[in-house]
Amino acid sequence: MKKAPVVAIFSHPDDEAFGPAGTLAKLVKEHDVYILCATSGEEGQNGYQGRSTKLVHEIRRQELRRSAKILGVKKVYFLGFRDGTLCNTNYHALAESITRHLKKLKPNTLLTFEPQGVSGHIDHITVAMVTQFVFHKLSFVKKIMFYALPYDEKREKKQDYFVYFPVGYKPEEIDMTVNIEDVWEQKLEAMKQHKTQIADMNRILAQYEKEDRSKEEHFIIKKK
Repeated sequence: MKKAPVVAIFSHPDDEAFGPAGTLAKLVKEHDVYILCATSGEEGQNGYQGRSTKLVHEIRRQELRRSAKILGVKKVYFLGFRDGTLCNTNYHALAESITRHLKKLKPNTLLTFEPQGVSGHIDHITVAMVTQFVFHKLSFVKKIMFYALPYDEKREKKQDYFVYFPVGYKPEEIDMTVNIEDVWEQKLEAMKQHKTQIADMNRILAQYEKEDRSKEEHFIIKKK
């Protein structure tokens, strides 16, 4: 019998694969894992040259569902918010939507991006903030896992898309490190499903090689 469910809460399709996919693949061995995705990634064409007549948001939903299946995720729920619009004008509605799903799923643990949104993306930051708010409001949720990148002082200079790309967290700030070597190929396959975001995938994999980054995922943990 599996332990209490885990719910991962993200802003966009691909956040799960380019983020804590390895940890999700390991969690499904002992938990039913669900994903709540706030948007359908409508703005994330990323130079996609596909010839499909489907709209980008439909393609990206399918990409997330395929990725989730590879990782062993039980079900994906799309919350219906628009990509690039998550902010204080709709975070009450976002909190209500997340809360409604969590009351049905009754997870013990939530997983999301750390409070700076990993990359500084405002959508990520909003979802992290709202998830933390909901965590404190729901008594049955006992733990929240914030996915975080390890410290790299050069990281801020690597991006020109965001106003500020956070430098990550120092070892003493990390509460949990998950070795994902045994599920690395699974993570890669999940990443490859996001064909509309292939440029991001190639950039992330290049960073792993350039930085000689260990096949690990890092988390800041809060418990009640």
